[in-house]
Amino acid sequence: MRIDILTIFPEMFRGPFDASIIQRAREKGIVSIHIHDIRDYTTDRHHTVDDYPYGGGAGMVMKPEPIFEAVEKIKADPDAKVVLLSPRGKVFNQETARRLAGEEHLVFLCGHYKDIDERNRSLVDLDISLGDYILSGGEPAALVVIDAIVRLLPGAISDPESANCDSFETGLLDHPHYTRPEEYRGMRVPEVLRSGNHAQIKQWRRQQALKLTQRHRPDLLDKADLSDQDAAFLKEANNK
Repeated sequence: MRIDILTIFPEMFRGPFDASIIQRAREKGIVSIHIHDIRDYTTDRHHTVDDYPYGGGAGMVMKPEPIFEAVEKIKADPDAKVVLLSPRGKVFNQETARRLAGEEHLVFLCGHYKDIDERNRSLVDLDISLGDYILSGGEPAALVVIDAIVRLLPGAISDPESANCDSFETGLLDHPHYTRPEEYRGMRVPEVLRSGNHAQIKQWRRQQALKLTQRHRPDLLDKADLSDQDAAFLKEANNK
């Protein structure tokens, strides 16, 4: 996969891509990441990327010209998808991460100030938001989205099953996890996890995932693929 990032703060990306899963994926040639300073696509000597909004009001707006120039130059591949990070976008989730992980070329456009010029949205294929809050710019959101995508690329994680069992992959939150020691400060690992009975362990994990989802994210249950056994367990849990 090729990822291009358009930003007016390229320095924000220098550290995160040189560590952990993304670094290993880059070293393996699974993903290549290219960062572009939008100021390099300006034509005035001050490298101006923003201006006052028509109609008045607070804040500044990103100018259309450098963004058009940057996207049109970078997007030589007609199949490349341009992703804008902005509060107006569809809230990002694991399903979207999976879909984007299937693309060959993604171009991330990081907005800043009040917004980009509305005419720039004609370049955008997908508008993404992280949630109902405001960040200083699209850069932190791009980091989150790219991390979620890269870890899903084949070979990025040494154990693919680990990614397949993450929260939201099954429509539920993940079950609790334990490691050694068996007891710590009076808190013991559940006996079922030490039993060696794989069927019971699988059932326990499923039930714990259901309980945690019901407690913390009940909205997910409306869309989850629940079996009759799952529904019966939740009904019984509610009656306790």
